[in-house]
Amino acid sequence: MKRLILIDGSSYLYRAFHALPPLTNAQGEPTGALFGIVNMLRATIKEAPDFAAFVVDAPGRTFRDDLYAAYKANRPPMPDELRAQVEPMCTIVEALGFPILRIGGVEADDVIGTLALQASEAGIDVTISTGDKDFAQLVRPRITLVNTMSGSRMDSEQSVVDKFGVRPDQIADLLALMGDSIDNIPGVAKCGPKTAAKWLVEYESLDGVIANAGNIKGKIGENLREVLGQLPLSRELATIKTGVELDCTAESLVLRERDTDALRVLYARYGFNQALRDLDGGTAASAPAIAAAAPLSAPASLDPALSGDGEYETVTTRERLDAWVQQLQAADEFALDTETDALDAMRSGLVGLSVAVEPGRAAYIPVAHDYPGAPQQLDRAEVLDALRPLLEDPGKRKLGQHGKYDIHVLRRHGVELRGYADDTLLESFVLDAGIARHDLDSLARRHLGRDTIKFEDVAGKGAKQISFAQVAIDDATRYAAEDADITLRLHRVLKPRVEADPGLARVYGEIEIPLVPVLARIEANGVMVDGEELRRQSADLSRRMLAAQQKATELAGRAFNLDSPKQLCALLFEELGLPAVVKTPKGQPSTNEEALEAIADQHELPRVILEYRGLAKLRSTYTDKLPEMVNATTGRVHTSYHQAGAATGRLSSSDPNLQNIPIRTDDGRRIRRAFVAPPGRKLIACDYSQIELRIMAHLSEDPGLVRAFESGVDVHRATAAEVFGRPLDEVTINERRAAKAINFGLMYGMSAFGLARNLGISRGEAQDYIALYFSRYPGVRDFMERTRQQARECGYVETVFGRRLTLDFIQKGNASQRAGAERAAINAPMQGTAADIIKRAMIRVDGWIAAHAARAKMILQVHDELVFESDLDFVETLRTQVVELMTGAADLRVPLVVDSGVGDNWDEAH
Repeated sequence: MKRLILIDGSSYLYRAFHALPPLTNAQGEPTGALFGIVNMLRATIKEAPDFAAFVVDAPGRTFRDDLYAAYKANRPPMPDELRAQVEPMCTIVEALGFPILRIGGVEADDVIGTLALQASEAGIDVTISTGDKDFAQLVRPRITLVNTMSGSRMDSEQSVVDKFGVRPDQIADLLALMGDSIDNIPGVAKCGPKTAAKWLVEYESLDGVIANAGNIKGKIGENLREVLGQLPLSRELATIKTGVELDCTAESLVLRERDTDALRVLYARYGFNQALRDLDGGTAASAPAIAAAAPLSAPASLDPALSGDGEYETVTTRERLDAWVQQLQAADEFALDTETDALDAMRSGLVGLSVAVEPGRAAYIPVAHDYPGAPQQLDRAEVLDALRPLLEDPGKRKLGQHGKYDIHVLRRHGVELRGYADDTLLESFVLDAGIARHDLDSLARRHLGRDTIKFEDVAGKGAKQISFAQVAIDDATRYAAEDADITLRLHRVLKPRVEADPGLARVYGEIEIPLVPVLARIEANGVMVDGEELRRQSADLSRRMLAAQQKATELAGRAFNLDSPKQLCALLFEELGLPAVVKTPKGQPSTNEEALEAIADQHELPRVILEYRGLAKLRSTYTDKLPEMVNATTGRVHTSYHQAGAATGRLSSSDPNLQNIPIRTDDGRRIRRAFVAPPGRKLIACDYSQIELRIMAHLSEDPGLVRAFESGVDVHRATAAEVFGRPLDEVTINERRAAKAINFGLMYGMSAFGLARNLGISRGEAQDYIALYFSRYPGVRDFMERTRQQARECGYVETVFGRRLTLDFIQKGNASQRAGAERAAINAPMQGTAADIIKRAMIRVDGWIAAHAARAKMILQVHDELVFESDLDFVETLRTQVVELMTGAADLRVPLVVDSGVGDNWDEAH
């Protein structure tokens, strides 16, 4: 059967431009859209179609502009960076041998629709390569839609119904009802795809909906009736024309022989290395590398091996399982992913595993899908026994995405995963810690230009979401095998970029990856909590909250809801006339903590509200919640640590968030009292002392600050003696307090205004303090200016160990953003280095404590502190050894000091 591929060039040009980072070649010419188009076309050529065409919009008006003057009126002009790529795109397309079709008066959609119908009626199978939903109206026997960027396809009426809820012949009606903001096609206000589909299922067509408009109730019915007259026009605008007069036929669209000489010049110019190597049989020298418009943002070459579709297998027989075990044994490395019936790794059951041995080849092994009609699956224990030698072999490299989760799942099912060598989440985090999301879907879009299958696509969402165990195995295979496949593809893109920078490679290979199993063990160890103590604290917090409510009512002169921002705004800013110092993004008065702190010196009520909120947060987050979080199997609470939770590298935690327990308040200490040692054991807390200030001394090399730490005296007292010019033993409490505020404030970019407010002195006095400080510690001032300058020149700063912290607004943005970026530039190397040090310490301690697992374990990490649980007769051994390992985690110009304590609970030990 002959095959025609029709490529929607206009659609792909825009999609490639927006999906990929702003790439440039060595000459600074934009190449991002070209990059995506070229790789898609090369993959198309490998499919060896009988006929093909690259269809683009012709310049000028079309019949739709004549029908509706406002058609596409809201569409912004083509970006200059994209316009510059149109001509070279056409040049490359022609050099590759594709016929290019531009027909005046109509759109590319209409040309594609006409050719598709003609070819299908002539017995030719048609594939339309596009990401445009409008083409769903053309799906029928012999006409298939394929989105090469996402890998999705629609090849039957049912596939369209599954996607849109309506048949192909109803798509234009659906689009008319929904409207299209991009094309400026008017529709029914507030009518989304679900509402439109529901109407069409009930009334069959747009004409049926119009005829029954009077039966549709509510505001949406009113909206429908207001636009009845324009809906037929909207349908005509959305309908693809299939009767365009063309000078060509499908049979005439034969690929010409490619112009290799022209392509060689073009690929070299635009830096398409893999395409150039493939053109010359893999022997050509590399072209100039593609340069990113922003540091560390450009993907590696999306050659077909990394961007094509995948072949995924469902493994349900022992014969195929054994075959895959052989493939895994033969592979240098393989990607692994687990599928479970719950999000909590400490409670979830294993439903299946997916593996990938090379880009595009993956398998899913279901073991516990349970729904009516589910096919026979291999026994879970049998599968794990077959895979165990591979999974527990430390010499066999495994990789994953957020593999700590998989480590927990496998451990709970009797398999200790060893040889975990790479993690794409951490590769992305080390390369660019500043981006918000490092999840698989986001990384696939960013680095591979792919839209992946989402969990909601196979399991639904909201109240109707089903467990993965109820997902049909065919759907589960597409989702799970793709996860393993995409993980492997991302690794092939990201790992070379990590290794290209020695500092990043060291952070990744010596800190982040070795830390994964360490954190998994800490999480699995968990910590005991005293439920009775927490209940007593909850009762006490409730009593104090009630007292705060009563006090607030007295101060306001009337009752009001302390939890209602609207009522607070009315009371504080309208009735009491307090100034609205802080505003919301929409310009409304804010009642957040910052806003209330700003006016707390003008009226007692804001302070009472802050007290109430603090008590409520402690109760809801900790004293009420912690007893509910005790694992029924272990009897312990198991927090989850996140390595990519903060750009500085600091660990964050959730469920529960241990980092937010107040350290300096009595209530915070009381909550720590509820974290207890079991009978016959003690808790040991080991905490770095003033670590960020010590790092400041190391980085600044200021002789006075270094000398203060080397002497072993109280550094704040020593600073006060320097600043105020008096002997140590004559430093007053207030002078020490001022020196401490300056020491820590400068690291966080505190201004004279901030210092004045902190110390309760005038701004001029605070400025004099800072000037005096810098005169005594000139090395600190020089370091701060040197760091700001490096940040402005490079766009990033680094930690002692090479972790890179990008500062997006240091060279752009408004004055406030630049000032914030400069403050971050000073603080980030210290926070980041502190994060690196405690991570290195955890790895060192974990290596030692492994030999004493029966006697002690590491159970918590919070800020600069590690907490352990130990047998009574092992406490001093552990305490001595851990302090030694922690102080040796970094070699700074000043000594690291670790304070330690022992107790029956965390508060006593701290």
